[in-house]
Amino acid sequence: MARPPPDPVFTLRGSAASVNTLHFHCAEAGLPLLFSGVLDGHAGASVIWVSIDISLFLFVDMQVCLWDLHEGRRTVAHSLHTGSVGFCQSCLLEGDGSKPLIALPAENMEEIKVMELESRTLTCSLIPDDKHGMLMCMKMWQTDAGPLLCAGYEDGSLVIWDVSYRRPVSCLKVHPEPVMCLDFDIDKQKGISGSSDKNLCSWMFDGQQNLQIKDTVPLTNPGVSHLRIRGDSKIVASGGWDGSVRIFGWKTMKPLAVLQHHKDLAHCVVFSDHPEPSTRLMAAGSKDQRISIWSIYTER
Repeated sequence: MARPPPDPVFTLRGSAASVNTLHFHCAEAGLPLLFSGVLDGHAGASVIWVSIDISLFLFVDMQVCLWDLHEGRRTVAHSLHTGSVGFCQSCLLEGDGSKPLIALPAENMEEIKVMELESRTLTCSLIPDDKHGMLMCMKMWQTDAGPLLCAGYEDGSLVIWDVSYRRPVSCLKVHPEPVMCLDFDIDKQKGISGSSDKNLCSWMFDGQQNLQIKDTVPLTNPGVSHLRIRGDSKIVASGGWDGSVRIFGWKTMKPLAVLQHHKDLAHCVVFSDHPEPSTRLMAAGSKDQRISIWSIYTER
């Protein structure tokens, strides 16, 4: 007989607004830190993305603000105007020995701007030749040949971009509705996407640089806000419009658990990916103004 889903180990209720984004930062020693962004923060505007590297903390609404966290500094070090009025989150790429890059949604709703983070200079602008509608989500990663970026669009299409050559290398329509979220497993060359429909779709990026659909997983209720693959490539979590967080085995996409704790839309899910498996955590943020912390499937 299957065990019932666990309860969260903590529920954080201090937010006075909808929790729209979460980010774990695992220091070299000690427990991970959890950063959150809410929908009426950032000088009255929405915080839709939070990320952190060695020294910088980033928020996004119509601009990216960068904070230097050394010595407890709280003033904005730099800001980048995007002009974007959509809800596409930015993404950060820290290459091995190369300069960090940041990909930003632009005022032109189909455009992606890629910039060097330190110099804040534009590297390239990525605009598809075909009409796919508004840019909805994206993920950037490093390869031996240079950075690649997967973008999800309003018409349900995914496009893989070669950032160095500023060109699309593969395009695939994976959903009948807009691609709301995606994540990509670099080691397995496999990704997953969700939409406003009732399906999750996993797909492969093969050796010929072609996107191919691998699995389609039906959901009980429509609408997926966020997806995250855990760093050990064992499980994937989805945040649903119905408030549920669903857990799947990443290899087979077998449903493992449905975590029904939040009373409203689950905006975001994130894993701590702590080096010690027994202390790995998952967090979910919701429109109900709460953050739930979970310890699930921590075995090696």
